[in-house]
Amino acid sequence: MKNHIQSDWVQLDGAQGEGGGQVLRTALTLSMITGRPFRIERIRAGRNKPGLLRQHLTAVEAAAAVCGARVAGAVIGSQHLVFEPGPVRGGDYRFAIGTAGSCTLVLQTLLPALWFADAPSTLSVSGGTHNQAAPPADFLIQAWAPLMARMGVRQVLTLRRHGFYPAGGGEVTAEVVPVAQLLPLRLMDRGALRQVHAEAVIAAVAHAVARRELACVVEALPDATTAVRDVPAGEGPGNVLLIRVEHDALTEVFTGFGERGVSAERVAAGALQRVRRYLAGTAAVDEFLADQLLLPLALAGGGEFTVTQLSSHLTTQMETVVRFLPVAIEADAVAPGAVRLRVGLP
Repeated sequence: MKNHIQSDWVQLDGAQGEGGGQVLRTALTLSMITGRPFRIERIRAGRNKPGLLRQHLTAVEAAAAVCGARVAGAVIGSQHLVFEPGPVRGGDYRFAIGTAGSCTLVLQTLLPALWFADAPSTLSVSGGTHNQAAPPADFLIQAWAPLMARMGVRQVLTLRRHGFYPAGGGEVTAEVVPVAQLLPLRLMDRGALRQVHAEAVIAAVAHAVARRELACVVEALPDATTAVRDVPAGEGPGNVLLIRVEHDALTEVFTGFGERGVSAERVAAGALQRVRRYLAGTAAVDEFLADQLLLPLALAGGGEFTVTQLSSHLTTQMETVVRFLPVAIEADAVAPGAVRLRVGLP
């Protein structure tokens, strides 16, 4: 798929579905790629603080820089936006959120567009790399990026510095080489279980916290391997528990975020609950990875996967994608705890 300029406007309601920032981010990505301008009203109307926060504004400003867009409404707190894209241009880009707002969500807004740019790109986004409101950088690197490589994407993602909530200060970089066309992806079965590995990441947090988290993992999953990653104190304080579940067909990453006043045991219990639910089912993909797969499959013009459930995030993503791309998305239950999602031409 090549970037091209169209004039047919897309009208969007930011309050649709789960009412968060996903409609805006998906619209920015697809507007850059298709050349279709859009207007969006009621941005993040379903949130306690509606409108553009710093990370959303950074995504808008970054998208505008990458494609030379004309933009109206791009200010903190704005609930409406007009975005008229130009051609996506490769180059060297650096964007700073300035808070603990998510680097990964800004990255995921820009990367698909840079796959179809006119030249290679390097991209640096600084801000939060590990917070509860977004997939952590490890998730993108270990779970999402390998699947994108199977679709023909040529990119290298690197976590340069951790940034925990509320301080931020992290950095994730990407090197991207454009592709002519994405390949369809089919993930109907996860295959045999290869390994479960748990890693407790700590920055300016006592080692005892990491050891307690990992002890909970081993108690629940005796075959799991474990490790402590002690990152420089200047990147904290912060703590995240990452549980990597490797199957033949894909890798999933489940997370628990340390918080002040929340015990290590509770942090581990939350992550383990999601791991157990995933392992007990038959679906290839958990709900969070499904959010990240739908748009690339739509850009490829086809593909399918099974997912544990149709979350509000995923259904919102489905509704937004079809506003920009001529694809049909079908979902049907194939087993208890497994929904097949198929993307193809209408």
